[in-house]
Amino acid sequence: MLPVDLPDTVREALLAPLVDHHCNGVRRDELSRSQFELLIGDGGGPAPPGTTHFDTPFGAAVRRWCAPVLGLAPHVTPSVYLSRRAELGACEVNRRLLRAAGVAAFLVDTGPESGELLSAAEMGRHADAAADEIVRIEQIEHDVAEMARIAVDYLDSLAEELVARAARAVGMNTVIAHRCGLDFDPSRPSRGSVIAAANRRLSDPKERLTDPVLLRHLLWTAVDVARERGLPLQFHTGAGDADVEPHRADPARMTGFIKALQPIGVPVVLLHCYPFHRQAAHLAALFPHVYVDVGQALARTAAGAWRIMDEVLELAPFHKQLFSSDCSGVAESCHLGAVYFRRSLGVALKPRVDAGEWTAADAARVAHMVGSGNARRIYRL
Repeated sequence: MLPVDLPDTVREALLAPLVDHHCNGVRRDELSRSQFELLIGDGGGPAPPGTTHFDTPFGAAVRRWCAPVLGLAPHVTPSVYLSRRAELGACEVNRRLLRAAGVAAFLVDTGPESGELLSAAEMGRHADAAADEIVRIEQIEHDVAEMARIAVDYLDSLAEELVARAARAVGMNTVIAHRCGLDFDPSRPSRGSVIAAANRRLSDPKERLTDPVLLRHLLWTAVDVARERGLPLQFHTGAGDADVEPHRADPARMTGFIKALQPIGVPVVLLHCYPFHRQAAHLAALFPHVYVDVGQALARTAAGAWRIMDEVLELAPFHKQLFSSDCSGVAESCHLGAVYFRRSLGVALKPRVDAGEWTAADAARVAHMVGSGNARRIYRL
């Protein structure tokens, strides 16, 4: 699996079990070709007529690395791969691919709640791994908004539900980047402005929350809960929903908020980050409570992933970097996330060792930290 020659201690560290500190559930149902292609594409839509999402770095990686896990030769055609997938059935496909990832613990984002997705506990059982929840605060808000009748009830219930859900979780996360952008006002909103916004919200509670005032209130309420329980707060950044202006998901735009959180001591974990991974790595170097990963960017760029890993290693302290597959929809994304994390980190470590900049022990230690040790410390696993 590793593409370069490395000392045995470094190879062992790279191949050691990982902690996937941010992933989503995968589909439990059988998928048609069109459904599968929607899940492996970046934009959430079908490929143009006469083309396929298999003609992407991720699609090629599925054929190279996932096919053997399903008992096929590498590089089989998409039709052969999907026929084998259907033959095995979703349960067996999920079991094989999740276990092949070599993950010891999954921290599962429960935001995309759906009966079609495996729960955190099911992800753990399929992979023969531990599993814990990361609660998405916007999902909690949506549940509360649908039940509340008046603004005061909404505010009280929101705080209570955040406390209750956090008690069962190892972390919290937010998609505020994809709702109003990361260039939001970092201050706490006034109670009057929050009540006015809540009244507007309750007039149409089924819509997804995009009001900047309520999003800030939700975020600061989550900060209070995270501080009390000692939980990290994850931020989705970088590439995301197609209906969001991409530049507004640059984590550098939330520097004011990061500064405001520093005396509070809540760990801020910047997820995904690509193509803003250098900005995120710089923030991790500047602020003691900021951590970074590059998530799905490694699997999405596949053979080119080592460049991203190398740039993060150049800037971010090694104790600030984390592994996540950002697995979503199909178990292939989990397996490929782990494959390209190990491969890209191996390629990035080799020249440092060969040049005598690092010892083999240094490289092995960094691989252990980023692959699992940092996550175990930050999330208190």
